[in-house]
Amino acid sequence: MATPALALLRNETSCGDEIWIATALLTRERPAEPDYSVEDILARAAQENIHGSVRKGLEGYARVHCCANKPPSPSALKMLYATGRNRRRLYRPGDDYHPGRTGRSIPALTDIPDRYHELVEWWLNQLASLPPVAKPPVKSFLKAMEELRDAGQGTWKGVDADAYVRELREGWD
Repeated sequence: MATPALALLRNETSCGDEIWIATALLTRERPAEPDYSVEDILARAAQENIHGSVRKGLEGYARVHCCANKPPSPSALKMLYATGRNRRRLYRPGDDYHPGRTGRSIPALTDIPDRYHELVEWWLNQLASLPPVAKPPVKSFLKAMEELRDAGQGTWKGVDADAYVRELREGWD
């Protein structure tokens, strides 16, 4: 496999970088939308035509290989975040991710065509101004157990257990 710089000289931007570029362009062009369909991302990648043709591997990168919150398969990139079955957005620091995802979340400038360098800079500026990713509150294990213990309190109040079982067993002959 060629080094990233050599691949770039041969116009071989990686599929992951190409998907990130397409998603970043959608993010900048349609900022009111929280995420984008995989089909929209692939259409934007086709419109950019970075590689000179649409590679078959792009769909796999948009669906799985770039998604931080999916198990690595085999790529460990953290470029996108799956918000739904067919929905993606750019990965943001603070998003949860699969522990096997140890790769980069933004293309290296040396790995992409010069015309997209400003797009990386734009996204880095956006990250600085975005609010932190909201995390659901985490209950302590003991608190959850207390709630579970208390959940059925009073359900059997005033019920004779032996009489209840006899009633259930009637007609078993």
